[in-house]
Amino acid sequence: MRFLLLLFLIGLPLAAPAQIDTTGGRYHRPLFGKVQVRHNVEFAQVNTLLGRSQTLYADVYEPAGDTVRRRPLVVLAHEGGFLTGTRDDAVMTELCTRLARLGYVAASIDYRLYFFPFDSVGIGRAALRATQDMRAAVRFFRHDAATARRFRVHPQYVFVGGSSAGAFLALQTGYLNKASEVPAYLGLAELGGLEGSGGHQGYSSRPRGVINLCGALAQANWLEAGDVPLFSAHGTRDGLVPFGRGEIGAQLPAQVVAGSGALSRRATAVGVPNVLRRLRGAGHVPYSFEPTYIDSVFTPMRDFLRPLLGRGTPGPLLAAALNPRRDAQSTALLPSRRAALGAPAGASGEALPARLPLPVVAARESAAESVE
Repeated sequence: MRFLLLLFLIGLPLAAPAQIDTTGGRYHRPLFGKVQVRHNVEFAQVNTLLGRSQTLYADVYEPAGDTVRRRPLVVLAHEGGFLTGTRDDAVMTELCTRLARLGYVAASIDYRLYFFPFDSVGIGRAALRATQDMRAAVRFFRHDAATARRFRVHPQYVFVGGSSAGAFLALQTGYLNKASEVPAYLGLAELGGLEGSGGHQGYSSRPRGVINLCGALAQANWLEAGDVPLFSAHGTRDGLVPFGRGEIGAQLPAQVVAGSGALSRRATAVGVPNVLRRLRGAGHVPYSFEPTYIDSVFTPMRDFLRPLLGRGTPGPLLAAALNPRRDAQSTALLPSRRAALGAPAGASGEALPARLPLPVVAARESAAESVE
């Protein structure tokens, strides 16, 4: 009995996971007016490219005043080409705050940056190290769920996602699950294997679903039957990370990758539930430079996640888990929403009333801050 309980707590699949109650608009409408942010939550100790020790931190966003004992978690990673970026950038802050207002716990994480040499091998190894870091974050939260329960996370409902480079590592966390799939020249064993050495070994790093914002995988066939559901949003004129199948690395030896369009086709072909939100005519990460796109990303992402949780009526889009083909067609036809960063979407994508502006820091209490 104790063994079965341990497996449940660390998130290993024994059977269909217990459902989360999504009634009353939870996880669909912004029910919470305040969000608590815990800054600098240490989740892993790792070694850098130069062999030095580095502490990785997360900023954890929670709905203030929430009494639910077990909440779904979304772990997000920032953009920056594995060379730059921070966990508190505008896009991560916006997405995490919006998710927390719906009732989720959301975490924006550090991951190891920099690579050398500046070629396809160097950046490939950087992507593997960063993926190890995201996996370490997932294990950290599952360990907490089994012990201190500080964040009140449901261990069977942990999602991962990211933007650009962050999407690469989220995709690899979800779908790169065999050491044999990694080219030998990247030296996976030397790097510490797929899981790395970030701590909390023995806890599962497998997510419940993947959120891919303008990312790609080296191989579309890493997506296989039985894999977790996938949400993608991608500009159809992305000149940095191809929307379909194409080359990446303008200043590096070119490498062919599978962007969101190619991944959606592969997922549909092998029966993996998926939603593809085409940002028609948009370039790379348009929500970072043109905030009018933020609702175009968040609204279908919200409607992808909620039906994967359990009871309750889905949002205006059908769940990827219910009908991936219809979802892919529906999201492709949605017009771009116009809402600036800092103006969160309501239940139907409209701007929320002025009483819920984003973000205003009201107070800091030890490691937490209140966002109203």
